[in-house]
Amino acid sequence: MNALDAARWQFAVTASLHFLFVALTLGLVFFVASVQTRYVRTGDEVYGRMARFWGVLYAINYAVGIATGLVMEFEIGLNWSGLNRLTGDVFGAPLAMETLIAFVLESTLLGMWLFGWGKLNKKLHLALIWGVAATALLSAFWVMVANSFLQHPVGYAMDAAGTVRLTDFGALLTNSALWFALGHTVSAAMLTGGIFVAGVSAWHLRRRDTEDGLFRRSLRNGLRSALVGVFFTIGFGYAQFGPLTDNQPTKLAGGDEAVAQQAAMVAKHGPGDYIPSSIVGASLGVMIMVANLLFLILLVAQLLTIRDTIIKRRWARPMLWVLTALIPVPFLTAIAGWIVREEGRQPWAVYGLLKTADAVSPMSDRALTLSTIGFTVLVAGLALTDWWLLARRARRGPGDEFLPETLPAREEVLV
Repeated sequence: MNALDAARWQFAVTASLHFLFVALTLGLVFFVASVQTRYVRTGDEVYGRMARFWGVLYAINYAVGIATGLVMEFEIGLNWSGLNRLTGDVFGAPLAMETLIAFVLESTLLGMWLFGWGKLNKKLHLALIWGVAATALLSAFWVMVANSFLQHPVGYAMDAAGTVRLTDFGALLTNSALWFALGHTVSAAMLTGGIFVAGVSAWHLRRRDTEDGLFRRSLRNGLRSALVGVFFTIGFGYAQFGPLTDNQPTKLAGGDEAVAQQAAMVAKHGPGDYIPSSIVGASLGVMIMVANLLFLILLVAQLLTIRDTIIKRRWARPMLWVLTALIPVPFLTAIAGWIVREEGRQPWAVYGLLKTADAVSPMSDRALTLSTIGFTVLVAGLALTDWWLLARRARRGPGDEFLPETLPAREEVLV
């Protein structure tokens, strides 16, 4: 591989793997917050144990995912100096906001929530997990603000030195490439978290676990979350076609349209291949097909939870196997969506403004190839470690997570 190929492969692998952590983290945190809300409102200890069990899985994924995010920070600084020099004033601001929120505010609130069980007033403790959920959403928002600038640069001007300067912060926040994409991403995370909860619960219910009541409720709530998530994922996905066609006319162009768009881009930007790889169209087709299929499966599964048919009737029990098998599907579909969004804007790092070949750092082919191997091994190792930890903890089932040994579960020390 030459330096450009190595830099692109490196970021593609690490960013797509990191996004898998983000999808599960964002999906699980709102699930945990919702079941803890029921616990506080009803006093039903089953909901409290649900919040603690799924909360520890969320915490594992969050902790390991932070490490993969740090890898990406290093990559942007080391491998894409051309992007930083030209657009760092605009692109860096929302990423700095995301870093402050994710590494400072969100992690602080999460730590207080983890160690606050049995020590804090229930309502105050509930406010902490909703604070974690809100900061997680804000973190996703700022990442999407930065990414949307790459997809459709707005709110900037070029100074005399040829550097992009931010002139309209409001334009970044109203970017037509932002809001539908953000809704699509958050909905996909909700789908991912819901299927994860439903799949793990189905695994325990197949084994006729002693925690039957906890996992029955988790199954119903997980399916409900996943069904709402896939509905809005599809809706926001289709809603993006209008802005996407306006902002990036080459992304989905095919046939005669592709020829016309190629000619227009050559006339405007000079010689080059401006039509993305065919993998973009294939990934889009896979994503649409899988999303619609998931909607049908989840709808049937939700109907089978009525009167616990999915558990009590032998003919319905195979659906439990299906739900467990579905756990990796949203992650794979998320990668397909990432390919459509990121590969689809090639050959541009910043669409219409900076080509990817000009954004890469002036490093040797050997250096970038070696760093690609190193970072890929590191992030893949973190992903496998996360999966092993999650699977091990999920199989073990719920216990008395986070509760102090010297205090009863319901004692409240700090008001």
